[in-house]
Amino acid sequence: MKVAVVLFNLGGPDSLRAVRPFLKNLFSDPAIIRGPAWLRWIVAELISRVRERLAVANYAFMGGASPLTAETKAQANALAAELGTRRSTDEVRVFSAMRYWRPLTEAAAAEVAAFAPDEVVLLPLYPQYSTTTTASSLAAWEKAYAGGGRQHAVCCYFDAPGLIEAHVALIRQAWEAAGAPKLVRLLFSAHGLPQAISDAGDPYRWQVEQTCAAVAARLGAGWDWRVCYQSRVGPTKWIGPETLAEIAAAGAEGLGVVVDPIAFVSEHVETLVELDRDYAAAAKRAGAQPYIRVPALGTHPRFIDALADLVEAALGAAEAVRPGGASCPAEATACALAERRRAA
Repeated sequence: MKVAVVLFNLGGPDSLRAVRPFLKNLFSDPAIIRGPAWLRWIVAELISRVRERLAVANYAFMGGASPLTAETKAQANALAAELGTRRSTDEVRVFSAMRYWRPLTEAAAAEVAAFAPDEVVLLPLYPQYSTTTTASSLAAWEKAYAGGGRQHAVCCYFDAPGLIEAHVALIRQAWEAAGAPKLVRLLFSAHGLPQAISDAGDPYRWQVEQTCAAVAARLGAGWDWRVCYQSRVGPTKWIGPETLAEIAAAGAEGLGVVVDPIAFVSEHVETLVELDRDYAAAAKRAGAQPYIRVPALGTHPRFIDALADLVEAALGAAEAVRPGGASCPAEATACALAERRRAA
């Protein structure tokens, strides 16, 4: 059997010249900027012009490009190796489909179609489902893919055991490498979301909180922890509390911080610049010392195991779209399964 696994991710500019078109693609997405196409075009053009200089400086700080493409490729290779071992009688290939920069969804769809798979598993590298990430990637794939094969989509896996265990292992490793300090607060920092999107039934915040609670439970008693959100853009209200505010609060209480990028599975601008440079400096000013940053999951073996488990579960399921863990509460009306049930 020929199996294609497609990893969805945001993508990132592969050069400084790519920064502005990347930003324009991002802010042209109807899942990010709600409204008619002509308004999105104007907003995307304006934001990409306004934010270009700062964004270019940030990517220059990282060496002139986003590491996200290379990290996703490494994850794809690790997953392909694991699935090759588990499904030795099948031909399994793992593809990357980026939403806003190369390799774009359209290019990945063409590659998968040329492979002519019997089965296709769509696997987002967003453990927590949001209409702004997973739903956007799935919609782009549906529009782009014209090939064959029975398709299976994993909508979320916010409580997958391997995901939780990988976070626990990396938190303990970073904390112990810093000397296992006692007076620290663990901050689970996730990318933020506009409050209006969350209020409209997007399950992201609930799922993030479930991930954090599961990790904290596995860490055991004695950890002081908080859930917080970073990377706010624009003047509108976003979900909170903000990570910077929690860092300041910890400093005011005489505590250092251990910061785990709980919703990021790869290193990119939000971790390498925002957390490692900007928030580290803020923590120093606030007296929140030590400042310990936990690495993103990357190719941690338990995370790759979790992805392989999700692929195998999806291949064995009858549903076209399924969660990789618990179902969302009834108020999460914008989750993938709720939308599918309404359409049916």
